[in-house]
Amino acid sequence: MTGMSKILAAAVALAMAAPAFAIEVKKHVVVNATPEAAWAAIGDFCGISTWHPAVAGCALTKEGKKTLRTLSLNGGGTIVERMTRWDDAKMRYSYIILSGPLPVANYHSTLSVHAGRKGTVIRWSGTFDAKDAPDDKATEAIAGVYDSGLAALVKKLGG
Repeated sequence: MTGMSKILAAAVALAMAAPAFAIEVKKHVVVNATPEAAWAAIGDFCGISTWHPAVAGCALTKEGKKTLRTLSLNGGGTIVERMTRWDDAKMRYSYIILSGPLPVANYHSTLSVHAGRKGTVIRWSGTFDAKDAPDDKATEAIAGVYDSGLAALVKKLGG
């Protein structure tokens, strides 16, 4: 093998050994509220229980410097999430799921607010791997969580 063919063979082997890309879901809505009012509605990490129709309650706990929220779901079950980033000035926070009934693993998500041309934009995006379900079912589950939550925010804030 020549030097170039060795490099190509190594690149192909590395590409085949690399893990698959995570699934990504991105959703957004435009609301008729100021960015500050929208952030006031979603910026409290445990405030999700006041606007998401699937969440019956939320309890905050601390593990050292880590902030966790345990979401009690309507119909039973819980999801435990850890905040990974919170930026009041940029009106955004990120979190990961530690445990719960959703068919996902390695879940990372961000909720953010910013001014748009025709109103305030609320974005919810996440990346994850499917767990114990096909990719399309995991994607459908997360898209459903985002869609129902964002629809509730439109109803709450106007849109």
